[in-house]
Amino acid sequence: MAAQFGRRLRKGAATTAVAAVAVAALSASQAPGVNDHGRQTAADATPSPDASASDGSATGNSPYYTDLPPLKSPNPSPSTGTGTAAPGTTEAGIPATVLDAYKKAETALNEAKPGCNLPWQLLAAIGRVESGQARGGRVGADGTTISPILGPQLDGNGFALIRDTDDGAYDGNSSYDQAVGPMQFIPSTWKWAGRDGNADGKKDPNNIYDAALAAGHYLCRFDWDLSDQDDLDRAILSYNNSREYLNLVMRWVEYYRKGTHEIPDGTGTLPDNRSDDGAGASPSPSTPNTPNTPAPGGSKPKPSPKPEKPSPKPEKPGGGTTTPKPPTDPGSTPTTPPSTPPTNTDTVDHLEDAGTAKLTAMAGDAFTKRISTRAETKAGKAVSKVRVRFTIIGDTDTTFTGGENVATVATNSSGVAVAPALQAGEKTGGVTVRATVVGRTVAGLDYTATVTERAADALARTGDAALTCTPGGEFANQVEVKATYGGAAADGVAATATLIKSADDPAVADKGSYFKDADGKAVRTLKALKTDAKGLLKLPKLYADDTTGTFLLRINTAGGATLTVELAVAAAETSSPSPSTSPSA
Repeated sequence: MAAQFGRRLRKGAATTAVAAVAVAALSASQAPGVNDHGRQTAADATPSPDASASDGSATGNSPYYTDLPPLKSPNPSPSTGTGTAAPGTTEAGIPATVLDAYKKAETALNEAKPGCNLPWQLLAAIGRVESGQARGGRVGADGTTISPILGPQLDGNGFALIRDTDDGAYDGNSSYDQAVGPMQFIPSTWKWAGRDGNADGKKDPNNIYDAALAAGHYLCRFDWDLSDQDDLDRAILSYNNSREYLNLVMRWVEYYRKGTHEIPDGTGTLPDNRSDDGAGASPSPSTPNTPNTPAPGGSKPKPSPKPEKPSPKPEKPGGGTTTPKPPTDPGSTPTTPPSTPPTNTDTVDHLEDAGTAKLTAMAGDAFTKRISTRAETKAGKAVSKVRVRFTIIGDTDTTFTGGENVATVATNSSGVAVAPALQAGEKTGGVTVRATVVGRTVAGLDYTATVTERAADALARTGDAALTCTPGGEFANQVEVKATYGGAAADGVAATATLIKSADDPAVADKGSYFKDADGKAVRTLKALKTDAKGLLKLPKLYADDTTGTFLLRINTAGGATLTVELAVAAAETSSPSPSTSPSA
């Protein structure tokens, strides 16, 4: 995350470890055994092994605010007097526009991906931890932040190393990426995950409506069911891959589930503590308590500190003092700071196909084969832990499983990244999937997948009743057939039905049986037919002209399945009169 509201502080590995332990300990101190719904809470749940299989995340694993929710009720009775608001009021209150964005995103996801069961409280928890609810709701009427919210540059110095991927378009930094906006997306993730949540024609990570909707789709992208604790853990860890982060977000989820309320935009409080030991400062600094003002909760006021003597040391810009340095030998050569060692991503020279089989699927079906790409150095050695982005390009409705057209996967120890399975849409033809390296400019590798039309390899009538009619009459039974492919029902398969001249002449007949069009006119060919979800196709009623004889109805489907049905038109039998009996002699 890492909205920077004050001086940016960086941490070393030791500081990180101490902070992580502190957060974990504080989290554990508030951990309920079981939540209101009887599910195991995040403090007790162990993420599945695949939860941290990739080093990618929405935020680039940027720092986040570590303030815990209060222990008291999140929904206190409103005060009618002029006294101080009860503890928990400001923490539970969510700025009006921000809360509206979370709820609208929940509604949109319930329609687009109902199986995900995304709760708005999860978005609120992430928004609280990432940016203090967009700096306490400092947003305009359209939901765009009054000023940009940026995380620290991810230059590998105490943070992850992610070199610039957007030419500074989102974060203004053309050297390294920075997390952007109230939900703290890094530019490379926003490029594919961004959404237009307020229908203004733009996808802006600084807009809370856009960012909240994008976060919802991001959390639901792998067909996860967020009502299941294991899937919820996976989704949160994919946002920021930290166990402490998971615990903290779940604390806020449970807190908001117990109740919250709307507060005016711009009046929310900002968190105090960050995972990188930096402090978040409100754009309008709060007034400290005077010595005679009791602190919230009835605790005694702390005595005012004694005035300090003026420091002879010059101050650094932004606060702090300069530590004296030993004198420099005038004759010595200035030491050149060591260069940053190359990362795995820096060593990638090209991408190679890793044995991807032919990619073909029928419309509406899942592809059985998956794309495999290997990242290699110039010498052809495999490179592990490199993020490879797979993007479906062109005019197609084929997607990855989960409905997304972009997926980012980290290479394994063999340098191979395997894309999620493709799900064929209804548009047939070639589909291009491009593999690229995130954070590195190397040539992309294109794969072609083919979507074929739905097909059947067999047709059979569903009944065996004779199809007969008298001249000028109507057939009593309608023709119904079932299409199958590989023995399974073939749904959505295109078919035609034609009354033909003979078994050896498939030309359209000019006499005999016929169908009727909307105007009641005789037609002997029906096109644009399609089997239903069970593979069934029931033809309209058939009629007969005055010609008698046996006629043939031929049904063909995509995929080559064919069935010929006989139709008999014969005059009705007339009963002959009984012979007269001669009188007996």
